[in-house]
Amino acid sequence: MITHIILILICCLIIWKASDGFEVASDYIGRNLNDGVRGATINAIGSSMPELFTTFWFLFVLGNKDGFAGGIGTTAGSAIFNGMIIPAVVILAVIGYGLAKSVNVSKKVILRDGLSLIIAEILLIFIIRGYSLDWTHGLILMSIYGVYVFVLLTSMKKNEETDNIETEKVNEDESIPIKSNILTSLLTLDLEKVFIRKQINNLNAWSLLLVSMTIIGGSCALLVHSCEGLANGMGIATYFVAVVLASAATSVPDTILSYRDAMAGEYDDAVANALGSNIFDVCFALGFPLFVYTLMYGPISMSAETVENITELRVILLIATIAAFFIYVFGSGMGKIKAYLLLLIYLLFTFFIASKAYGMEWAIDFGTFMRSLVAF
Repeated sequence: MITHIILILICCLIIWKASDGFEVASDYIGRNLNDGVRGATINAIGSSMPELFTTFWFLFVLGNKDGFAGGIGTTAGSAIFNGMIIPAVVILAVIGYGLAKSVNVSKKVILRDGLSLIIAEILLIFIIRGYSLDWTHGLILMSIYGVYVFVLLTSMKKNEETDNIETEKVNEDESIPIKSNILTSLLTLDLEKVFIRKQINNLNAWSLLLVSMTIIGGSCALLVHSCEGLANGMGIATYFVAVVLASAATSVPDTILSYRDAMAGEYDDAVANALGSNIFDVCFALGFPLFVYTLMYGPISMSAETVENITELRVILLIATIAAFFIYVFGSGMGKIKAYLLLLIYLLFTFFIASKAYGMEWAIDFGTFMRSLVAF
């Protein structure tokens, strides 16, 4: 068990380091997008690649029902992490560093992304039903995200400052040889220094983004293996480990991007990234692997236990998102009290998952109640 925990921490570190490349590349690629839109699209897609890769690995390594349970556990668990932990971290960091007394986010951004997320989660409950899934379910989920992105891009206003992009240059007086710099950068996963030597452009920005994704994809394969081993050692289903640990590990890029946006005073992008990532997670990061897997291997058949678990999870995700939405909306800003409320919601969610994993009676009864809401 100790070995698997260490491996999960290593995966977190790799994802964290590779996410630096995500930030640089996505900032350049999304330079023509307006405030808030970049966070909900380019940043959200880039930083949510770990959820996409992890869902792929869960499906193609564990296969069928166990793989899908791990995949939806990762994406839904990550959505809850993004909606609660990331805004709380942003609020506490901004206030803690004395940058502001509260975080003020555009109501338009909250209404746009928050309501879109709630609609996507309601549709997820109705789409993923029954004991069998096929490629049409994945296609519908991907289409929902496509509609969301289309609406964002068509409603985007022209950015008047797109021509004022600063390029990054290397200090020409650097005494260390370039080869040594590249080797050190590779060993420390400082990918920006490897790909952007003198000036950032479309070619090296996309190269940086793709290589970062590849590294994160490899770490996600190790993450899936580690979660499976840890679950076996704990005597619980892999699904429960995926919901908490895999989801937290894959949410590292989202947390870092939102934190850095907040430190730069870009509060709209900081929150839009978290909410936009959730829409990507529950629609595309789940829908695309499901689409590909069922096209290759046929429909997925799920056991009664798997259906129960994922039904409960989707309902809890929706309830938590609605609660967070009202926390975001009410009031003139987001201060410490709201941050603590968000943290409390996530702690309660984690406590329920842990209790359900070990078959505690109250958790089983609460899960039954959650399923009854869907039946109603």
